[in-house]
Amino acid sequence: MYKSSLALAVALGVFAQQAAAAGFVEDSKLSVSSRTMYFDNNNREVHSNPRPDQRESGQGFKLDYISGFTQGTVGFGVDAQALWGIHLDGGRGYHKSGFFPNDGDGSASQWARLGANAKARFSKTEAHFGSALAPSLPILVSNDGRLLPQTFEGGTIQSKEIDNLTINAGQLTHAMGRASSNRTGLSVNGATEDSNKFRYGGLDYKLTKDLTLQYYYSNLEDFYKQHFLGATHLFQIDKDQSFKTDLRFFDSSSDGKNGEAGYRFNNNGGYAKNPGKVDNKTWSAMFTYTLGSHALLVGHQRVSDDGGFVWLNQGSLVNEGAAGASFYLFTDSMLNQFAKAGENTTFGQYSYDFASLGVPGLKASVSYLRGEDGKNASGNGTFNEWERDARIDYVIQEGPLKGLGTSLRHGVYRGSGASSLADQDQTRLIFNYTYNFL
Repeated sequence: MYKSSLALAVALGVFAQQAAAAGFVEDSKLSVSSRTMYFDNNNREVHSNPRPDQRESGQGFKLDYISGFTQGTVGFGVDAQALWGIHLDGGRGYHKSGFFPNDGDGSASQWARLGANAKARFSKTEAHFGSALAPSLPILVSNDGRLLPQTFEGGTIQSKEIDNLTINAGQLTHAMGRASSNRTGLSVNGATEDSNKFRYGGLDYKLTKDLTLQYYYSNLEDFYKQHFLGATHLFQIDKDQSFKTDLRFFDSSSDGKNGEAGYRFNNNGGYAKNPGKVDNKTWSAMFTYTLGSHALLVGHQRVSDDGGFVWLNQGSLVNEGAAGASFYLFTDSMLNQFAKAGENTTFGQYSYDFASLGVPGLKASVSYLRGEDGKNASGNGTFNEWERDARIDYVIQEGPLKGLGTSLRHGVYRGSGASSLADQDQTRLIFNYTYNFL
């Protein structure tokens, strides 16, 4: 948080004399977002004291200021963010760490943090440096699954100088967890040590108006190296009918100290040919048919036999609130990831937009994932698991409450075999609202 304040102070000092320049102020945006969430996770197979279940409710606020750019060959700007979370209620014995900071005696009543980015633009290239970065890339996806979003510290650059080609690159040094005022280094699931160097680079090339090809490389020093190849194609059959193909492939391998004490990857609780090491290939194919308000998605994913799929995950570090991570595969669902060695996962989703029935803003979906042939951590035997998720989303379209969004989500997980999770039922009720001042 100290670096965040310093970055903001430096940025304001640099831009003070140019703040009145056309673009910096005129293109500025200021908004405050509110999120209220009720979270209920029922661990059906666990019988212990204190209670195994988790029930929480909380209120989150996010204030965002996004400036425009000053005039000149190189334009400068600054973005700032303030986050504040409040614990409303959990019920005695139902609080578990991960949703709120844990102060050692239940839940902290509130927490907050500040972040800021300095930015510069030259032609069609933008660079951002600071502590309020939220990447959404194949090799790194910022998590926003609770009250407050996960953010990162470091520097990023994006260039669109060449028509139809987007270049992304960057280096990240720290992460700020979704339930924390503090920052941590970067790590993987199961490791107790961290790294301050996550480097990445990648290309998105629009080969035709309907076909996009992707390649990304990332390296978390002393943990793993990862290559990603992707292709998406949209076939527009007619005005209200389309077919989308989405292909993804990851190749991950060990780097530096990975496998040594403190740098061991737990392979998501599944099998590993070389325990503690990263060694994985994962491919996924998804196909979506859309007809008017209907959308049907089906797909399949295969995780290789040598080890589990890997992604940035700080949840095992000894630091409250660091947990919570996402990755760029459809199987990153409400309760499970289906990312252990050997898993073959078939999945599908049906969604419907009620606008065609005269209820704009109302959408519903149901999805099902079934993973089979996963290898037990011991290497002897296999396990199976499945998950069913349903959600309803509604955003008020007009009137004094225009923009108020409600989301009701329910997930059910069941598994059999030594490496499957405990059976769980989870419900989330979320209210979102954003007010734009500028």
